[in-house]
Amino acid sequence: MNNITLKNLDQVAKVFLSSFLVTMLIGVFTGLGYIYFTTNMNPSGTIEHYNGSEILDDEIPLEYPKPLEGMILTTHAHVNSFALISLAIGFIFYFNSITSSKLKLFIMIEPFLSTIITFLSLWLLRYVNENFVYLVMVSSFIMYLFWIAMILICLYELNCKKNQS
Repeated sequence: MNNITLKNLDQVAKVFLSSFLVTMLIGVFTGLGYIYFTTNMNPSGTIEHYNGSEILDDEIPLEYPKPLEGMILTTHAHVNSFALISLAIGFIFYFNSITSSKLKLFIMIEPFLSTIITFLSLWLLRYVNENFVYLVMVSSFIMYLFWIAMILICLYELNCKKNQS
């Protein structure tokens, strides 16, 4: 049984973990900003980012189709870094006393599943059918939502819940 909880940590640990979680939250929102900047967070912008712009009358397209090498690099970098982000946030979240064990496990595992689904669907979007854009958008939304929820729950417990020594 887990005897360590975030609310019972000493002040040094609480400040350290809170600092990390706030930094992660800034990173998550920066990532969302990047997605907005590159895709406008809409299906047509996402499709254009990966499949390239429609070429009209021999104009130079605004976006070129993402090449295979770019797809591999994007997938490699993001799947690995998202796995580490999920691990770090999930490890801290494990020690919260707010969520029950089954719910806690689901919340901790879900970002890993969404990461796999998101990047698999990006490949399907790029090479199979543009309609996979909706799976990309839903799975990435869920992943970001769970990261933010885990961070906020942990920050709440670290900074607002009373120590039960």
